[in-house]
Amino acid sequence: MTPAELNARRNLIGIASLCAGVFIFSIQDAILKGLSGAHAVTLAIVLRSLVGLPILLVMVHYEAGLKALKTKNWRLLIARGFILLVSYTTYYMAFPALPLAEAIALFFTSPIFVTLLAALFLRERVSLKSWAAVIAGFIGVLIILRPGTGLFEPAALLSLFSAAAYALSMILARRYSAEEPTTVMAFYVNGVYMVAAAMIALGFHAAGITAFGHPSLDFLVRPWAMPDLRDLFLMGLCGVIAAVAMSLLTHAYRLAKANLVTVFEYTGMLWVPLWGYLLFAEIPAVTTVIGTAVIIAAGLYAVRASGGL
Repeated sequence: MTPAELNARRNLIGIASLCAGVFIFSIQDAILKGLSGAHAVTLAIVLRSLVGLPILLVMVHYEAGLKALKTKNWRLLIARGFILLVSYTTYYMAFPALPLAEAIALFFTSPIFVTLLAALFLRERVSLKSWAAVIAGFIGVLIILRPGTGLFEPAALLSLFSAAAYALSMILARRYSAEEPTTVMAFYVNGVYMVAAAMIALGFHAAGITAFGHPSLDFLVRPWAMPDLRDLFLMGLCGVIAAVAMSLLTHAYRLAKANLVTVFEYTGMLWVPLWGYLLFAEIPAVTTVIGTAVIIAAGLYAVRASGGL
């Protein structure tokens, strides 16, 4: 196999891995939105991490052996875990206050952030056309946010912050891909989720903070309560989903160029409206549809302008 053929194969596997990971994660999004009115996001994160722990151990064993967990890059992997914890916690916090399609459409600015951060950290070229695409993408964001109309929901900023943090974590995955197996990176992320989310919940409990009066913040600080069997099963299912999907996403960014594979994050928008309609009777607003189309078009153009397509 020639180097060009090998590179094309790596790109194809990376794209397929990312599409599969995005689909699997979309199921978790729907589950957590359904749980957001009754439980704390930290509880869901801890339980899913506990379930994911043995799954990831088995995956590490078969990919690289458990000795691979003892790595010189452990500080970097833990730091990446904290970045992803911030990303996904703020992402989930947007769910109680926003329709699912709107919350996730704003998160799909992440490919634009990846393009920018790839230039900063990976020295991938960002042309004037790419900068124009970034500006267009944020015009799409403004269309969805509708600032000044009285319809703006501050929780939307959580989705944008989450997108930027997620992009940074994936750039780190690309930067250090040659040094760490995919499953080892995913294991460290899972471990940080489990420990840090429990510490955050303990901190709010010790401070006596149980509510803020806003659904997003309440989802974060709500006291833990024992879930019934249905909710316990769903949180556990999230652990399986997270272990498999995060490994797939990390694998995708390890194999393919960041500015090539990231465009396929948009396949998530095939599933979000479906789950929102079927499970929550949500119909996206016209501005959400238009803004999402602008963001996707801008992301595609940014990737094309940077040589990814």
